[in-house]
Amino acid sequence: MITQEGRDRVRESFARQSMMQTLTARLDALDDGFCRILSDIPPGALQQHGVGHAGLTFSIGDSAAGYAALTMMAPDQEVVTAEIKINLMAPARGDGLVAEGRVIRPGRRIMTVEANVWALDGATRSHVAVLLGTMVPVPIA
Repeated sequence: MITQEGRDRVRESFARQSMMQTLTARLDALDDGFCRILSDIPPGALQQHGVGHAGLTFSIGDSAAGYAALTMMAPDQEVVTAEIKINLMAPARGDGLVAEGRVIRPGRRIMTVEANVWALDGATRSHVAVLLGTMVPVPIA
């Protein structure tokens, strides 16, 4: 079970990611093997059709999956993505995005993870992407 110390460690790691700050992303929820990240769709993250760019969707999905993995790693470890794929299913149309990452299979050397990303448009929530990947624990430098 994730402790308060574990939650603090994830929050501190997330706070060091300038990319997440640039994308207006924020941690919303943490649990064992789970992380939820919310983000606006900032004007600088739109593609040519006026909807959220796939790079925004990918970035918050990757981070949600990675931080879900970090909740299950030893205190002397950090997380890096070894590989991750994305299936884009719909345009990221709306006011913001929510990404929920989960650990599918924890391991000492690799963790299989997934993330789902939804666009929020008022009261409407549209499933826009599914990510599947592998996270690797690395020693804290």
